[in-house]
Amino acid sequence: MAADLSQAFETIVRDAADAVIVADERGLIRLWNRGAERIFGYGESEALGCSLDLIIPERLRERHWEGYRRVMETGQSRYGDGELLAVPGMRKDGQRISLEFTIVALRDESGRMSGMAAVMRDVTARFEEMRALRKRLAAQAPRGL
Repeated sequence: MAADLSQAFETIVRDAADAVIVADERGLIRLWNRGAERIFGYGESEALGCSLDLIIPERLRERHWEGYRRVMETGQSRYGDGELLAVPGMRKDGQRISLEFTIVALRDESGRMSGMAAVMRDVTARFEEMRALRKRLAAQAPRGL
């Protein structure tokens, strides 16, 4: 049964439609599944060993790395218990996308932080639909009462 579960785990991670990305303590990509390939446009061989900057818009990188280093040092994140995060991301072609994701802290045998895993979903279409709806509602709102 254990071998079956191990194989199932590998298949789920490899073939999930969502991006599954694992980065080490320095923020270098160590796992990049087919969902990540589809969402971000980089093949596994292009992404492995690269910095997470690959998918983070430049204007957000400094803030991202401040938080990432803090989590690696303290082992504490305000986003750890299944909280859904929403951030912009960047595809290989430069297109900005909207992402929702959860994170999992990874620890070595001694309990020290060794990296982070993220399960990410591209929600760009839904985000754009909501933006358009808000715009239409704002345009219909009574003015200057």
